[in-house]
Amino acid sequence: MTEINETIDLMMNHTSVRNFTDEAISKEELQTILKAGQMASTWKNFQSYSIIVVQSQAQKDAIYQYQPQKAIKNCAAYLVFVGDLNRAEKAVQLHGATFQPAGIESLLISSVDAATAGQNVLLAAESLGYNGVMVGLIRDQSAQISEVLDLPDYTYPIFGIAIGKAARLNKVKPRFPLESIAFPERYIEQDEQAIKQFDQIQEEYAGTRRLNKWSERVVEQWGKPEIPSSTENLKAKKLL
Repeated sequence: MTEINETIDLMMNHTSVRNFTDEAISKEELQTILKAGQMASTWKNFQSYSIIVVQSQAQKDAIYQYQPQKAIKNCAAYLVFVGDLNRAEKAVQLHGATFQPAGIESLLISSVDAATAGQNVLLAAESLGYNGVMVGLIRDQSAQISEVLDLPDYTYPIFGIAIGKAARLNKVKPRFPLESIAFPERYIEQDEQAIKQFDQIQEEYAGTRRLNKWSERVVEQWGKPEIPSSTENLKAKKLL
């Protein structure tokens, strides 16, 4: 039987936290968390992301105005992860070449870079006794968030991470059975029965709490046209 070490145990017990105490995070600990984020894998070491560290209540309130989630207002630090090809523009100009950032490949590179750094950041924070939650809904107000954060051309907000000391911890949310996610050698398409079974698993997890079934939440996301704000902002930032 595989021994579960401290690192794996930390990963296995992750749960999103949206309610925080008023305990602050020290400058030294925050720097350590951010440096751990920097050490995540990154495509060709391009590091095509930036992190906006928001700690002032005024700036948290400004973001909250457009994305009213309580975790943003009451966390010790709100970290906004930004897809960033602005530095790449400077590097291309340095060599007298024509900068050509627009396209899906560039968005995938910068988004994956940001995501790997974000996961490192959250794990590092949890290893130091903090908790947090990733907030992707800031993309619904991409232009407004970009304005609040003074994001220049070739940059776009991807997600935020609210970090602080947990006021309350929920149980770990269930995941799909591994065999529904990880396939040997080739893709194995799942049928509706796998979806129904996971809906049941989530209902049992929710207990007396009223939570939509997993499949119902999928309908809310992909059963209607996408919110156009991200696409419009990407075009405005010269990335599409």
